[in-house]
Amino acid sequence: MALYRLEKDGRELRIHENADELRSNLAEYIADLSEASIKERGTFAVALSGGSLITLMGKLCEAPYIKTIDWAKWHIFWADERVVAKSHADSNYKLAKDGLFAKVPVIYSHVHSINDTVSAERAAEDYEFVIRQLVRTRVINVSEINDCPKFDLVLLGMGPDGHVASLFPNHSVLSEKLQWVTFITDSPKPPPERITFTFPVINSASNVAVVVTGGGKAEAAHLAIDDIGPDRPKLPARMVQPTQGKLVWFLDIAAASKLDSASFWE
Repeated sequence: MALYRLEKDGRELRIHENADELRSNLAEYIADLSEASIKERGTFAVALSGGSLITLMGKLCEAPYIKTIDWAKWHIFWADERVVAKSHADSNYKLAKDGLFAKVPVIYSHVHSINDTVSAERAAEDYEFVIRQLVRTRVINVSEINDCPKFDLVLLGMGPDGHVASLFPNHSVLSEKLQWVTFITDSPKPPPERITFTFPVINSASNVAVVVTGGGKAEAAHLAIDDIGPDRPKLPARMVQPTQGKLVWFLDIAAASKLDSASFWE
């Protein structure tokens, strides 16, 4: 159970005593969405990010979830990826494989990684093509209000600068409206070449979770979540606003330490 839980302005905040409590709550949340999606559609299309997120998903590899989740029905994607070899230490694929896939019975043909042998631009084009094919076959649902894919769940972390996926503050890709997947070659943190979902795709998902831990991200969480004046910077994380889906923020108490009290006490 979250220490504090509040639904406000179309989003839900879950604030946890510590990271272990967050991990337990996150695993239950993902398992519940997986069960509901598989019951409704026969599949669960989930997009992951890198960083600490995979570690925080770790309880999915334990009882009861390792046996109760229908892993064969999962289709796994990346909301962003570094354009490096899959065996490279910076690869989000490698991070997820080592921390999750190697420990649960996923079907590897359902793990949709990027083409790591081409340029960032080509990798983004190829990945969008793969997603379009799977939308046509309804492995991924389609939004009722635009032609975007409607992932069952997009899981995001957030950096201390407020970036999500590989959508960094003040970058031109923040305003991309036409492409589902785009690329950057100038990431402010290494490695520089990356592919990323655009905001139209993220915000078309049925469910989006932003998972944040640690006091080093408390200021960014405040700027992303709280009601701030128009003169304050608009962080990428604040632009996560599902059009019809549900947004849930998972925070530990350190990451939530600078939130206005009204955000979770009202």
